[in-house]
Amino acid sequence: MNWDDYRFFLSVARTGRLSQAGQQLGVDHATVGRRIKALETALNIVLFDRSPQGYRLTDAGQRLVDIAEAMETSAIHAQAEIGGQDQMISGVVRIGAPEGVASYILTDIALELCRSHPKVELQIVALPRTFSLSKREADIAIAVSAPTSGRLKYRKIADYTLHLYGTQDYLDSHPRVEKIADLRKLRGIAYVPDLIYDKELDYIPLLGPDIKPHLTSTSVHVQLEATLRHGGLCILHDFMARQYPQLVKVLPKQISFTRSFYFIVHEDYARLERIRRVSDAIVEGMRKKLAVDSQATA
Repeated sequence: MNWDDYRFFLSVARTGRLSQAGQQLGVDHATVGRRIKALETALNIVLFDRSPQGYRLTDAGQRLVDIAEAMETSAIHAQAEIGGQDQMISGVVRIGAPEGVASYILTDIALELCRSHPKVELQIVALPRTFSLSKREADIAIAVSAPTSGRLKYRKIADYTLHLYGTQDYLDSHPRVEKIADLRKLRGIAYVPDLIYDKELDYIPLLGPDIKPHLTSTSVHVQLEATLRHGGLCILHDFMARQYPQLVKVLPKQISFTRSFYFIVHEDYARLERIRRVSDAIVEGMRKKLAVDSQATA
């Protein structure tokens, strides 16, 4: 058996597309297609049903997934045993994280890791969505909710706070805000309600049933930019907002949210030396930075 063939098979099984599998593996889609065809020929079975919508596992392909994943786990454990003997860690570590924490907290930590471990390649995937570690979309992930299923290990990193913000110029040119009901007179900026990927980010309903945002986006950066351009009021992370002195808190005693960041890694990857060291650096670095930011905004 050639483990490399099964690595290609698993990538296609998890993504459903040759192009996405190729991106994960660092090759073009034609190469992926050839490797899948070669594996099917060697096993004398059809592993995927092909269609314009992508590659869907056949019954035989589904049965092969368990075998291939067992091979993958063995390969990872072997790498952990060998790699743990080498003090100079190397290889790729892909980190999935929400946009805000990726931009305002992870960047400094990642740069320090790159300086300390020049042979490690860090890939930060900053997207407003959850990441499937089982499908190897990322090696490790930062999330705002703890996982409830899967072969995953996690730990709470730290709490963070959010408040309602606007620019002083916007507030000066609109009716005075003295209570939550007054927010109905101003423009609200928030996430697109039906595209919120985690219930912990759904803040607006907690303000009241008659408070509705007027400008929404799936991106926290778009929300921030709209707020900075005097577009309205928005609930923002304190560690983001404190970077912009033109932003002021609105009703800070009535509107304040506390959420948590969690560090998540697949059980198979937790033993890898490069994953372990990067994991520890991220958790320690985030805890220090969030503690400092918490004191600064208190």
